[in-house]
Amino acid sequence: MPMLKIKGIKESEILKESKDLIDELEVIIGCPRDYFTIELIKSNFIMDGKKVLAPCMVEVAWFDRGQDIQDKVAKVITKYLKKDNKCLDVIFYKLSENDYYENGEHF
Repeated sequence: MPMLKIKGIKESEILKESKDLIDELEVIIGCPRDYFTIELIKSNFIMDGKKVLAPCMVEVAWFDRGQDIQDKVAKVITKYLKKDNKCLDVIFYKLSENDYYENGEHF
């Protein structure tokens, strides 16, 4: 169920790294690979009246798995997606089981 929302990284890089990334995350998090989603968000960023390059960013929405697992996940995401980018921000959003519904039922 971890949802990775990616901005500012080339689609070709994500396609190239996505299998190995999920292989490693699957082991660390302990959930099946079909629970993962990867979304590339193509947005326009504006600064001082001009379009600018999007910052490289991965937002992870998931159920809390503790700081140790979160740290490991951030390092793995950085390993696969930072590459030649100057900076990569990884931001975690913790979802509450009571607020997440699948087919009308919460977790």
